[in-house]
Amino acid sequence: MSIEKFIFVAKDKDRFLSWEKLQDIAMGIAKGIEYLHQGCDQQILHFDIKPHNILLDHNFNPKISDFGLAKLCSKEQSAVSMTAARGTIGYIAPEVLSRNFGKASYKSDVYSFGMLLLEMVGGRKNIDVTVESTSQVYFPEWVYNCLDKGEEFGIRIDSEGHAKIARKLTIVGLWCIQWYPTDRPSMKAVVQMLEAEVDSLTVPPNPFGHGDGVQTTSVKIPRKTINRELEVIFE
Repeated sequence: MSIEKFIFVAKDKDRFLSWEKLQDIAMGIAKGIEYLHQGCDQQILHFDIKPHNILLDHNFNPKISDFGLAKLCSKEQSAVSMTAARGTIGYIAPEVLSRNFGKASYKSDVYSFGMLLLEMVGGRKNIDVTVESTSQVYFPEWVYNCLDKGEEFGIRIDSEGHAKIARKLTIVGLWCIQWYPTDRPSMKAVVQMLEAEVDSLTVPPNPFGHGDGVQTTSVKIPRKTINRELEVIFE
């Protein structure tokens, strides 16, 4: 059964999985993706990391499934050519849709993992038009603003230990969904961050920017929060 069945919960229901178990599952997924990227003779780029493709066994150990969109490339290869965008809306990295953001690579899986991680924390889809507040429609942007202002996420948390887990997973997820691939960590670094204490982690730059654009180094790009708005550029 996929993790999708366990992480998306109704507003009036408690989580099925504990925060400790969510952290263990996140670590298992991260190590699995790291193995695909570095543990095989060739890099395996999945290109469709999402809840539906993460299966859980009877002990809730995660297994990455559905390699129908995967690509093989050498470990020395820093980018892969794409004849068309691939993946699932909501999880597709910006560079997979538009070369304006860089080239598709293993960092594209990092982005998808980040979106998955934030959904695990929030217990909801990254885009949810059913929420009462329009500011919460795009969950990743809303949760970054909460983190930045020191506000609660509106997530049921019963202890300080659980709050630290939620904060850690959130920080790691936000690092993973930075707009430009060069600003995202590798999956090896992601594993190290998940193993670290939350107090040692740095809150990432705002991936959504302010006002009319996203500022990154010396480049300003149009502000886009839902990646289905990006124009697809074919090879």
